[in-house]
Amino acid sequence: MKLIVGLGNPGLRYKNTRHNIGFLIIAKLSKKFNIPVKKRKYKGILGKGSIRGEKIALFMPQTYMNLSGEAVGEAVKKGKINLEDILVIYDDINLKLGLMRLRKKGSSGGHNGMESLIEHLGTTEFPRLRIGISGNRETGDIVNFVLSPFDSAEKPLLKDIINQGVECVVAWLELGPDKAMTRFNSR
Repeated sequence: MKLIVGLGNPGLRYKNTRHNIGFLIIAKLSKKFNIPVKKRKYKGILGKGSIRGEKIALFMPQTYMNLSGEAVGEAVKKGKINLEDILVIYDDINLKLGLMRLRKKGSSGGHNGMESLIEHLGTTEFPRLRIGISGNRETGDIVNFVLSPFDSAEKPLLKDIINQGVECVVAWLELGPDKAMTRFNSR
């Protein structure tokens, strides 16, 4: 079984913020492949189903972003998931909106949610999909920026990047990480 994790913050206050791009992609996968993500388990919400014949679980931690590793670590351990069978989707302020980067492993890049995952999983050796959220940001308060909603001019591009994120997840499942990276990292 593959575990597809979207990082974000729980609650309506954060629903459509930049930091919740992982949740937005999980929601789109849930809708497109009819996999309800409603079961409360492992300090998160979970949905099981299949995508193109591959058994998967969609997971959204319900801890806050900086504690995501608690939920993901529990899901991995209790679900007996191999690290190479995890794909973590999260926001990256250092990538321009519209870009994404799929990697087999890597550092946290200063992302607190990923630092928590690395701490709880005890390794950096797990796949991740970084989604660019940087728009017309001026230098300043990063926290307020990542917790802000996308502006109206960005919404058409947001819809496109969510759809591309879904396509990338499907390619990762069907083609494997190397072919999916070649296909999506060059965009």
